Amino acid sequence: QVQLVESGGGLVQAGGSLRLACAASGLTFSRYAMGWFRQAPGKEREFVAATTSTGRSTVYTDSVKGRFTISRDNGKNMVYLEMNSLKPKDTAVYSCAAGDSVTRTSSAYQYWGQGTQVTVSS
Repeated sequence: QVQLVESGGGLVQAGGSLRLACAASGLTFSRYAMGWFRQAPGKEREFVAATTSTGRSTVYTDSVKGRFTISRDNGKNMVYLEMNSLKPKDTAVYSCAAGDSVTRTSSAYQYWGQGTQVTVSS
């Protein structure tokens, strides 16, 4: 049974930082590309960042480039999202996902976590 469990969300002031973590189990983690998506209230799910199975290549949505960093540790079956210079518009539920390849399309990812809430106050 595949499980992806996110942690690290919370309430932070604008300009602050958070580090999200996603623990994976029940799958051969090193074979999967990993992505982070977010969904704000009343909005559609949005791609944030993704990394290849090796972690050597990453891709970001334009609005987080230079502020967020995705990384992974295949030895620990973990993927991370370091978020700096947070803005109120970053407020959303952040979810990690596992898929066969790096893509911005959420439907291409086979496995999803439940998400963790990130709230950025102004």
